[in-house]
Amino acid sequence: MSLSAAIDLPAQARAKPVCRHCGAPSPAGDEFCCAGCAYVYRLIHDEGLADYYKFRDDVTAPADAALQPERDFAWLAELQAAAEVKAGARTPELVLAVQGISCAACVWLIDRVFQKQPGAGRCEVNAQTGRVRLLWRPGFDAQAFARALQRFNYLLGPVTEANDAPSESRALAKRIGLAAAFSMNVMLFALPTYFGMEADFAYAHLFGTLAMGFSTLSLLAGGGYFLGKAWRALQVGAMHVDLPIAIGICGAYAGSFYGWLTGREEFVYFDFVSGFILLMLIGRWAQVAAVERNQRRLLRLQPTPPRVGVVGSDGAICLRAPDTLREGDEFVIGRGETVPVAAKLVSAAADMNLAWINGESDPRVFHGGQQVPSGAQNAGRDEIRLRAVEDWSAALLAELLKPVERSVRDDPLVARVVQVYLVAIIATAIGAGAWWLWRGGDALAAGAVVTAVLVVSCPCALGLAFPLADEMATVALRRRGVFVRAGDLWPRLHKLRRVVFDKTGTLTLETPTLRNPEVLATLNADALAALRALVHDNLHPAAQALHEALLVGGFDGPRLTGEVSETVGSGVELGPWSLGRAGWKNPSKNQQQTTDNQNGNAICNLISDKLPGAGADVVLAWGGVEVARFALGESARRGAGGELAALRARGLAVNVLSGDRPEKVASLAAALGLPADAALGGLSPREKADWLSGAGADTTLMLGDGANDSLAFDRVSCRGTPVVHRGVLAEKADFYYLGRGLDGIRALLEVNDARRATHIVLLVFMVAYNLTAVGLAVTGHMNPLFAAVLMPLSSLATLAIVGIGLRPALRGR
Repeated sequence: MSLSAAIDLPAQARAKPVCRHCGAPSPAGDEFCCAGCAYVYRLIHDEGLADYYKFRDDVTAPADAALQPERDFAWLAELQAAAEVKAGARTPELVLAVQGISCAACVWLIDRVFQKQPGAGRCEVNAQTGRVRLLWRPGFDAQAFARALQRFNYLLGPVTEANDAPSESRALAKRIGLAAAFSMNVMLFALPTYFGMEADFAYAHLFGTLAMGFSTLSLLAGGGYFLGKAWRALQVGAMHVDLPIAIGICGAYAGSFYGWLTGREEFVYFDFVSGFILLMLIGRWAQVAAVERNQRRLLRLQPTPPRVGVVGSDGAICLRAPDTLREGDEFVIGRGETVPVAAKLVSAAADMNLAWINGESDPRVFHGGQQVPSGAQNAGRDEIRLRAVEDWSAALLAELLKPVERSVRDDPLVARVVQVYLVAIIATAIGAGAWWLWRGGDALAAGAVVTAVLVVSCPCALGLAFPLADEMATVALRRRGVFVRAGDLWPRLHKLRRVVFDKTGTLTLETPTLRNPEVLATLNADALAALRALVHDNLHPAAQALHEALLVGGFDGPRLTGEVSETVGSGVELGPWSLGRAGWKNPSKNQQQTTDNQNGNAICNLISDKLPGAGADVVLAWGGVEVARFALGESARRGAGGELAALRARGLAVNVLSGDRPEKVASLAAALGLPADAALGGLSPREKADWLSGAGADTTLMLGDGANDSLAFDRVSCRGTPVVHRGVLAEKADFYYLGRGLDGIRALLEVNDARRATHIVLLVFMVAYNLTAVGLAVTGHMNPLFAAVLMPLSSLATLAIVGIGLRPALRGR
């Protein structure tokens, strides 16, 4: 029975081609955008938590990472024990970071999952900061809670200095609160003047003084933000967008302060100063908050083990940091952990996954004495021993994980507008003042005109509408599964001329795909229980593919008990049950003869070439008798060919750079309609980076998923990733996109087109507005009341332009 038949939804929801779990676009005829969403959707209903869908936003993050192998939360047990010791007789508590929170429904769901845990006390989730505060009673198991949350696509992590950095949006929100209070008070004491209060009224001077005082506080609390940024930009010789804002604020305040001292009302614009500061702060907050929200979705996780077990001279294992490893050190690597330095294998054999480090989609078997590269991951079930052949400082992984600071780039269009604006406004103000002084000889009248020019020429389009357009573009992309993490991404997209893809995990899915899922329905309860046990906590790509198929197909249930043993390079077994490469437990006559006639090394080579991975069969057997045969294959992401064609139709060059075997890269490129010379295989991380430097890194967008793409990321102008659960590239990426398709790349470019067009319209409006308003000020027809009305009207007009220009993008068109 399909999920749509089992769980009724409104007809309108069924009619939309969107994922039933996250709301992101899904392929025509499919109920879900990815297997993870299908699994989490069914899990939520099975657990009686279907009310989640009453509260969730229209679009949330896809749950494709929910099917990843269970993480090691041993660190959480240590934190829980420390919290309980610290609390003593009081209720222990713990604050943790959470990845995956996107709306109020997530807060509700996390709380419900927590309350189902034995010993649960209180759970306080802050969606804005991505933090959860747990309080518990005896019997609570924090690791069990973390594992339960992972099933729903939420990850817990420790709060560190890196992910607990001060939030600029929260600091701006405090300034907005103060500026709003001060602005309302200024307007309160300015209104009597507009309603005809005479200058000799008993409280007129008091009202003016109070307006001046609150305006000064607004300048200090809110305007100081823009003054500081403008000054720092000038110190490095940059023309920042905050410079015209700062000049407008200072000019209007200085003129108003002079008017208050001399009693000249035509100079007084205190209400304008406070209102302008408030509007500029709101625009900046909207821009910063949208980017920070996407940044908070990710935990700052490192793929390297925080400590490595180094074998001492007495055989004892001592935990040390990876950067302390030296050549000759013997160390141990557990299941799923990463080899930090190149090392010779001391254990008899090991099954290693190299996809993360060199892009090879199939795992590889290493035997005792062979050298394992830095960055390889232990895909086997057992701990392995290795001996380092290099220091950490010389390791490839150390180079790939080295943080690279990149300077923030300003929008060149905005920079040019700022330069022209400043020159034009300052020249106009000086020229108008000089003309009025020459014409009438009245310095006060000339000063009033100069003040009026600086006041009415407020850069609302630059300070309010441009940031709002960026914020709306960020929201529009979030609704399509694309999350912008770098605020300066937009100007770099405009220079784009080339898009480069990694292959494994970027153009293709991370794990192989089960080609014949219908076989699962033919298995009886015993076979399913055995299969679930054999693939549970198994990091081999073939096992992960079967594990995913079991969960998505609704075949999760009890597992066969017992100890699972592994034969490296062949498969795993539990009692009479086995799961592995075809011909391992049920060899054919020809295979048996080949085995008898070859020596050990030849057998090893045969196994290494025929590991169950992409394009291979995996057999479930009982007592050597085949029970089921699963066909696995590497699959390109949904609609990849069409998306690449759309990018090329935009005039962009499209290339594939991969560390996988050249013949596999060429085959995929041909299937996706790319010319042979556009796809290169067998490249090392350094070769990728060097190729990009020669091809024009400043105009290139790089899409990658593994540490082998890290050096390339450091070279290019724009960078994105479809994978956020590994840690390294998610932190370097300007954006990330979720789901199983590539349509996020086209969505990013289309939304940027709409944003850019909106900016052009805003600039045209800004020019027309300033010509009109400044013209009135120069001719002496501007007064404080007219300016007080004109400024909010111009702001509303710019907001309307943004709303109209980006409405199609917000609607996904």
